[in-house]
Amino acid sequence: MEYYAPHLRRNARTLRKNMTKQERKLWYDFLKTLPVTVKRQELIGRYIADFYIPSAKIAIELDGSQHFEEKGLAYDSERDRFFASQGVLVLRYPNNDVTQNFAGVCENILLRLEQRTRETEETETHHG
Repeated sequence: MEYYAPHLRRNARTLRKNMTKQERKLWYDFLKTLPVTVKRQELIGRYIADFYIPSAKIAIELDGSQHFEEKGLAYDSERDRFFASQGVLVLRYPNNDVTQNFAGVCENILLRLEQRTRETEETETHHG
């Protein structure tokens, strides 16, 4: 079992209790209804993913304006490289996409989830 620093666990718990408006919408109106387990504010290494689908190894990130500034972009890039090294696919959506194109975001997540699930099943069939 991987060890997580206590402050990360506290941060994840706080983030779960204080989701943004867009995170709440995506969670309650879509992700929570999926037929797969979706975790909120999940620890992956030393990072916290907004949402994580363990069966497909997909992290879903909702990005506010700070993610589009130089410091935010650099941090996200480092984080995405780490997730990729763990076999985790990161799906990023700007907050305004969740607000203005909710159906499109949900469709894209479903499409990527189906692709990823199919890839996983094919890999297990060939190796297993």
